[in-house]
Amino acid sequence: MAQPNPKLAQLDPVWARITAEAEQAILDEPLMGGLIHACVLHHKTLEKALSYRFSAKLSSNEMSMVLLREIAEEAYADAPDLVEAARADLAAIQERDPACHRLLQPILYYKGFQAMQAYRLAHYLWDKGRRDLAYFVQMRSSEVYGVDIHPGARMGKGIMIDHAHSIVIGETAVVGDNVSMLHSVTLGGTGKEEEDRHPKIGDGVLIGAGAKVLGNIRVGCCSRIAAGSVVLNDVPEKTTVAGVPAKVVGEAGCAQPAITMDQILKAGP
Repeated sequence: MAQPNPKLAQLDPVWARITAEAEQAILDEPLMGGLIHACVLHHKTLEKALSYRFSAKLSSNEMSMVLLREIAEEAYADAPDLVEAARADLAAIQERDPACHRLLQPILYYKGFQAMQAYRLAHYLWDKGRRDLAYFVQMRSSEVYGVDIHPGARMGKGIMIDHAHSIVIGETAVVGDNVSMLHSVTLGGTGKEEEDRHPKIGDGVLIGAGAKVLGNIRVGCCSRIAAGSVVLNDVPEKTTVAGVPAKVVGEAGCAQPAITMDQILKAGP
């Protein structure tokens, strides 16, 4: 097993681990060398690697890779919290996804992680008043990843979107820290309202596959939304809701459902 560079490990243990995993991956599969060098080993820092991956995936005939990479690098330099959030997202995936065995995997292969970093850059641009560029990043992320997060939405740190197919999150949605959601989740509105119209998701919430949370409602911290549910009303904290429309069916089952990823409703005594 390739070992992290000792000097780099002192400066940035996370990046040192990622580069060691990248070197080992090339030893295991030399045909991956070009991709892994381009995405990881050619870069000195995580933010440089993230800038490259963002620009390589979202560039098109309409916007060059060079321009997108410059935009990302400027954003990471101006807002270090973007990199902090990316690190938290990486840690969340490593901790919660049993299929993720290396920090390298989300950077190279996981569209949920990559789409979240694209959203974070779009949100940065949105806050800077560069709305058209933010919309462009949203559009390309939707086209490439199948993840449509409005750049005006506010997303916390430590977010895991597993599988990340057909995710839709509206403009006034707010998602707390350490939230986990699976594929085909919608955080949407209920009509043509133009003001605050999207859900507010508390910290530590687990949202099951295909769940639809609609309207300016609040989902309490550390609650669970069962797969396929349609949530139209507030959800108390530390509870489980299920059904169409969703109703409270029990407690959350544990203190941190988004971390344990436990979606089983325990039968009562």
